[in-house]
Amino acid sequence: MLRIIISRIIQTLMVVFLLVTFTFFAVRAIPGNPFASDKATSPEEQAALEAYYGLDKPLHRQYAKYWKNILVDGDFGDSLAMKGRKVTTLLAESFPVSLKLGLLSLFLGVSIGIPLGIIAALFHNRWQDYLAMVIAMAGICIVAFVLGPIFQLSIAKPLDWLNVAGWQRSSDIILPSITLCFGVAAYLARLTRGGMLDVLSQDYIRSARAKGVPKLQIITRHALRPALVPAITYLGPAFAAIITGSFVVENIFLVPGMGQHFVLGITSKDYNLVLGLVLFYGILMGIANLMSDLALIFMDPKLRNS
Repeated sequence: MLRIIISRIIQTLMVVFLLVTFTFFAVRAIPGNPFASDKATSPEEQAALEAYYGLDKPLHRQYAKYWKNILVDGDFGDSLAMKGRKVTTLLAESFPVSLKLGLLSLFLGVSIGIPLGIIAALFHNRWQDYLAMVIAMAGICIVAFVLGPIFQLSIAKPLDWLNVAGWQRSSDIILPSITLCFGVAAYLARLTRGGMLDVLSQDYIRSARAKGVPKLQIITRHALRPALVPAITYLGPAFAAIITGSFVVENIFLVPGMGQHFVLGITSKDYNLVLGLVLFYGILMGIANLMSDLALIFMDPKLRNS
């Protein structure tokens, strides 16, 4: 167990290092000036800003200083777009919102997707199976930026207790979380259905049926745990992707999460903000994958013994 944890941590650090390195040079290759604004900036003012943020130095020195600030001081730098704001402060303010939205979306996705996949497998090639897979295919094909406006017009607009957009009331989390959970539920339904069909065709399941073991006991005690292995594998990266990759939904519903900073960082060429988000996302993805691997080890005795 300890060896697996150490191995995953080392892999995560390597991936994060390569990801940040690529992003560092890629964002600086984007044409444009990070200090451009509606108000004209004189060459002297631009030179002073570049010197203040260290952008006047060669790229290799900027790169070395960036890693030094992170490793020694734990500082992600100042935001270039929002003057006087630290990237760490922006992440600390927005991450709890994205985490709350992501946890609820993941809970809804698991609550819908896994039972839907089990039902589809138990009623294989019957109308329940076809209906469940049609719903799952719709969840995969209809993207969030289409579902969001549909929910705003068809659900939020007729109801007084739901806002079309905003983050003022506790009920404002309902529509964004439902929008986000559809894709997760769709993939979980298909993965659970495939895993359950594979397990139900195994010899030990047929032997249990021949011995007269009740169907519910076969499903809950013998089939469910190995059938959920593909779904558990998917949940790790899906959890991290929901939290940090929900910028489309967050912008549609005006949720003050990390998504707003993704958009702002790219459009305003805020190098430090983009790098901070990428670094944070990479670490979060590594942690989510590690938790997924540990859950698989707990569920699968073969992995645990090996």
